[in-house]
Amino acid sequence: MSKAKELREMSDDQLEFSLRESKESLFNMRFQASTEKLDAPSNLRKARREIARINTILRERELKRGNQPNATSP
Repeated sequence: MSKAKELREMSDDQLEFSLRESKESLFNMRFQASTEKLDAPSNLRKARREIARINTILRERELKRGNQPNATSP
């Protein structure tokens, strides 16, 4: 599990790779949890939070570059 500071030091490609790994890990842990072979159920929460941190940092960078989606004003 990485802290936000460590994640911010990574490049976009590294973050994308880390995101894929975290999602695969979460997927595998869900299978283990369903068959009751998961050692530490708290790892599910940690994996979800890791994914959220990575997505947040990627979104921050996207907004900083100015790639905001065109919002229609009411």
